[in-house]
Amino acid sequence: MVCSVDHLASSAGADTMRRGGSAADGAIAASAVLAVTTQHLCGLGGDLWAVVSPGPGAGVVALDASGRAGSGADPDRLRAEGHRVVPPFGHPAAVTVPGCADGWLALHDRFGRLPLPEVLAPARRYAEVGFPASPGLVAASSRVAGLPGAEDYRAPGGLSPGTIVRRPGVALALDAIATGDRSAFYLGVLGDDFLSVTAGEHTRADLDRSQADWVDPVSADAWGHRIWSAPPASQGYLTASASWIADGFDLPHPDDPAWAHLLVESARQASFDRPDVLFEGASGNDLLDPSRLAPRRAAIDPERAGTLGVPGDAGDTIGLCAVDSERMGVSLVQSNASGWGSGLVVPGCRIFLHNRGRGFSLDPGHPAEYGPGRRPPHTLCPTLVTRPDGSLRIVAATMGGDAQPQILLQLLARVLAGGEDPASAVAAGRFALGAPLGPDGLPTGDGFETWTARGRVSVQVEGHAAPRWVEGLRRLGHQVSPSGPWDSSFGHAHLVDVDHPSGVLCGGSDPRAAAGGVAGW
Repeated sequence: MVCSVDHLASSAGADTMRRGGSAADGAIAASAVLAVTTQHLCGLGGDLWAVVSPGPGAGVVALDASGRAGSGADPDRLRAEGHRVVPPFGHPAAVTVPGCADGWLALHDRFGRLPLPEVLAPARRYAEVGFPASPGLVAASSRVAGLPGAEDYRAPGGLSPGTIVRRPGVALALDAIATGDRSAFYLGVLGDDFLSVTAGEHTRADLDRSQADWVDPVSADAWGHRIWSAPPASQGYLTASASWIADGFDLPHPDDPAWAHLLVESARQASFDRPDVLFEGASGNDLLDPSRLAPRRAAIDPERAGTLGVPGDAGDTIGLCAVDSERMGVSLVQSNASGWGSGLVVPGCRIFLHNRGRGFSLDPGHPAEYGPGRRPPHTLCPTLVTRPDGSLRIVAATMGGDAQPQILLQLLARVLAGGEDPASAVAAGRFALGAPLGPDGLPTGDGFETWTARGRVSVQVEGHAAPRWVEGLRRLGHQVSPSGPWDSSFGHAHLVDVDHPSGVLCGGSDPRAAAGGVAGW
């Protein structure tokens, strides 16, 4: 089974496994199609993280295919230009070396079964022959219509749902990756064009260095299971830590505002110091140590929002889930960071470059300070759940910027603690934490600034969430911002549950993504 934001991708992934491919092959096939059809969310100009359960008794591993800043990264220069944060749009400092292709190659090399050209063939076909524009792509395309290199998204009168979009440059990029030689893509298809766009931030030596590393995942126990995610610089530790904290409470029915309150407070306690502790090389085990988390659980008042935070110095992503017949599970997250990323496009291949470098700090001496060869803090947090015997129970993933751990927390609480099926859990109305409300009553920032006030946050409540949530959370002392129903800013989440007595997989794909779907065989 494959769940993703695009039914074309889900079908490609499931068909790849039907032809003998592993869950890793299915995940790569789906991810590659998404790199063609959903450039407004992800693509070959962005990064990739994955968590893999290879099968019964094989443990869990994590793949960090996040890119590094170039050799020309200079925080002093940015500060001298007057920047207090890395400029996220139109500036090459926000562009790290894209890790997506390296991630595919590493995942396939370790867990693939089918030849790589066969795995990438569906994406190659859609890039060359064309695919129908989804409603989401159409809505987003107006933001880039005038950018150099955005010719793929121009049509007489503009795009409309169903307009055939062709991406010949990406077809050539996929051909290069299919050779299995990363240099054909990084030094060939990207190569000098990438270096010209990033204007001195990078060198060919930066492109020649692989961006993919196999790393140890982080984990914590909750609701009778083990929650697994990627280690720092991923924020995956927040999903596991908030789940551990929330498991200490007797959660009421999800319609009760107290359910949302306890999960909000668990997420706040887990996350309030994120700007200080999340950086490349931080110890995930230390961040998840029960002796560190227990005082945070004890600080939660079931009857009142806690006082957290002192003044201190939403992104576009895809998450997909794949499970094969041997119960290998892959949670894969691939991202541009913000929308179309940095707004910088590599000519020729017409690949949009992400802006994940916006996660760096410009505070002198900060452990996540912008600098050559460094990886920025990441919002991406692929997630797996195993039973006490180590067997796979759940594969989950979502988009959503800083809100990703909170979205996953709600899904896991509904399925593991509440017994809900995946489709119901994924479709249910959600909350998402955001920066404090401004004078207009709306959250400040853009979904990547939730924790700058160290836990003083607003609670955004989706329009079709439980009717009592808004007023109930306000009575409990939360700053609440109601939103519309089925709002994509609350993420596109997907979940596969390996728990049906018959052995049949049960999956849910997010209805907030109009083109999404679940495919299996």
